[in-house]
Amino acid sequence: MSSFKGNALRGTFFLIFGLGWSVKYPLKYLSRKLNADNQASRWIEKLDILEGAAKAFLAVAGMLAEQFVPDGPHMGLYSGGTYSWEKLTNWQYTTMYLFYGLSGIVDVLSYSPLKLSLGLDRLILIAAACFGVGVGFLFCFHDYNNTALDQHLHSLLLIAIFGGALCALMEVFLRDHTILEFFRTSFFILQGSWFWQIGFVLSPPWGGPGWDQTDRGNFNFLTMCFFWHYAAALLVTAANSVFSYWYVVGQGSGMPGLDNHLCLLDSN
Repeated sequence: MSSFKGNALRGTFFLIFGLGWSVKYPLKYLSRKLNADNQASRWIEKLDILEGAAKAFLAVAGMLAEQFVPDGPHMGLYSGGTYSWEKLTNWQYTTMYLFYGLSGIVDVLSYSPLKLSLGLDRLILIAAACFGVGVGFLFCFHDYNNTALDQHLHSLLLIAIFGGALCALMEVFLRDHTILEFFRTSFFILQGSWFWQIGFVLSPPWGGPGWDQTDRGNFNFLTMCFFWHYAAALLVTAANSVFSYWYVVGQGSGMPGLDNHLCLLDSN
């Protein structure tokens, strides 16, 4: 789906996890900072399992949407009648969701009693972001149909993709690093919002043609707009971190263990 709906679906996928992380990681950091008891740690661990399950479920939903939209390939990869590949763009995005689905499954197994090797969840996330048939390199070989603006938009998207992948790679060796988690979160939010921007530029939801592919002013504006998106992503991530701190320290978290620890601090 290279339509507005397709880009909106992909954007929503990344926004859900980016915004979720912008709340989860500050709570996780505070639980460590306050030396909360094992009850709070178990609460965070259950949240990790729930996140992995949600990632796998949404990835499957995305794969089905890419395949079974009215103009989709419906699981057909090659046409024997025309001797040509069928809807390769849909297949590329299906592959993207496949790797994020695998990432979700590994997340669940990593925090389940099986306890897979520490760091494997981040390695699979990197594969989902920039492995040859994952997200990153898909856009390197994306079919742009000789539309320079389309290529420019996806080239900017690569900055967010590889930024998030680089953070995940460093997290393999620097586990639970607050700064890396912060920037990975902001890059995922950026990917989500930029997919929406791509949809509005190339396939406006109100119909009609997209933006002029030959106007150099559009290139300059969208480059600047990309960094506006990232500034907004950083602000949202920071604001949710501050809100999480206020909620836990100022209002009580509702998280078992953290509230008990805060009460002990207040009594002292």
